Amino acid sequence: MTYQHIQVPEHGQNITIDAQGHWQIPLEPIIAFIDGDGVGLDVMPVMRHVVDSAIEHCYKSARKIHWMQVYNGEQAAKLYDGDWFPQETINAVRACKIAIKGPLTTPLGGGFRSLNVALRQEMDLFVNMRTIKGFSALPSPLKNPFLTNITVLRDSSEDVYSGIEWQAGSVESEKMLDFLCEEMGVTRLRFSQECGIGIKNISKEGSERLMRFAINYALKNDSESLTLVHKGNVLKFTDGAFKRWGYALAQNEFNATAHENGRWLQIERVNQAPLIIKEVIADNMLQQCLMHPEQFDVVVTTNQNGDFLADMLSAQVGGVGIMPAANLNNDVAFFEPTHGTFERIAGQNKANPSSSILSAVLMLKFMGWDEAALLIENALEQTFKSGEVTFDLAQEQSDNSSIHNSTTLTCTGFAKKVIEHF
Repeated sequence: MTYQHIQVPEHGQNITIDAQGHWQIPLEPIIAFIDGDGVGLDVMPVMRHVVDSAIEHCYKSARKIHWMQVYNGEQAAKLYDGDWFPQETINAVRACKIAIKGPLTTPLGGGFRSLNVALRQEMDLFVNMRTIKGFSALPSPLKNPFLTNITVLRDSSEDVYSGIEWQAGSVESEKMLDFLCEEMGVTRLRFSQECGIGIKNISKEGSERLMRFAINYALKNDSESLTLVHKGNVLKFTDGAFKRWGYALAQNEFNATAHENGRWLQIERVNQAPLIIKEVIADNMLQQCLMHPEQFDVVVTTNQNGDFLADMLSAQVGGVGIMPAANLNNDVAFFEPTHGTFERIAGQNKANPSSSILSAVLMLKFMGWDEAALLIENALEQTFKSGEVTFDLAQEQSDNSSIHNSTTLTCTGFAKKVIEHF
């Protein structure tokens, strides 16, 4: 495939997916990357250096990533005559199947499609993955943040984030209120004047494909449990249906049977304990994750519940500066840090690259290159323990962290220390 501005590497092979849906990762895959805006230009080159060094350390010359730069945001606007998100970026990501990006800015004015929104819409990336792992050396409001090791799989295709709503006082809102009250017999609106209206949509098809992805992920990763989080005690036909459809799919497609407690399910595994499928009400889940996070492994939930849960868990273990994420479907995997562009420190070589590095760790695990992923993860932990950190972590000291007398490093200096721990 030829592109206007994208340069395809001379060597390397594209990732493929076979007829059974199994990802085939060559020893020298081509992987797309977007540096992004703001601090993305600081952290993304550092991330690639760490990843390349880890792969060389683990596999010598037997494996190698061939990086292919694609464009979005400010860099794209300069190359493509003001087009912040060129179509060939979508085409290139679709061809590579795996991509990783830095943070992107949203310019003023209308008509701009953010990368994530465009990918969700055009590629139907229906899973948002957040892996939240505590590091004992980092500042945390918890006494034992290392007990938190939870993967949140959150819907990205429906729920309230579909954006179906009408402004209070608008003609559309008044029409919807009239329809609800006069045609649908709704009588529970306490205040019907100047009332904004939003619609929460949860479908059987969307619920089933998310649950199917989550069960396959939990089984592949030898997880102890999969917890379905919902608000079905109140929202019986949306969240409640999400829970019912999820349980039914586990029973019909994965032969799940009733757990002895009568509330959960279990999927039998050969020479291994069964995968336990739990269900927890959303508000109770927030409490339990704060008090006893060790009881949870993989979590599957709706969009808004997952948004709240992932952000709370991130705050428990060090914040967005160390949180990786991915947007996925069965054909494309896109990895990214969870933080923004932080324009005020962009170009100063101060930014914390941990979120980008851990996003790459998540990517390597997805590829099955576990040795390199574990090497980076352990090296990061050792670097945190040494008290050699970027300025943001140095400022967030707490009694239960080990960085009271920390040394503040630059972005590139921090990455160098990580590599030294290989």
